[in-house]
Amino acid sequence: MTNNTTRLDHIVLWVADPAAAAAFYETAVGLEPIRVAEFVQGKVSFPSVRVNEETILDLAPQAFADRMNMLPRSADSAGHPVNHVCLSLPADAFDALRGRLQDRGVPVSDIDHGLSGARGDAKRSFYFRDPDGNVFEARHYDD
Repeated sequence: MTNNTTRLDHIVLWVADPAAAAAFYETAVGLEPIRVAEFVQGKVSFPSVRVNEETILDLAPQAFADRMNMLPRSADSAGHPVNHVCLSLPADAFDALRGRLQDRGVPVSDIDHGLSGARGDAKRSFYFRDPDGNVFEARHYDD
């Protein structure tokens, strides 16, 4: 594995209801919500959920798109999620996530074996969608 200082800081997902999205990511995916109360109170523009100590998912309201002007046509990205975001978990957390999603009626794909990723070939992986249609892959490598 390459040893460098570049890290993934955050990914911004377009969502219809940021507070509801944060609740989904907390209860179904098991991620820690950040600034949800402040968002509900109107003190911040969007909440986030923590993936790990270095990475968060920002949950931006689709209505925010008109304010996206850092690059030409940035507003056009609203409603167009990336292909998928992959979460790498230990085997027990992988199993727990799949169980929580199934308990909540969230459709999950079959389990794949040996798909390639940042750490080589994963032992197991599966896909699911959040309530806004963003696609996630969950995987674990040999533990």
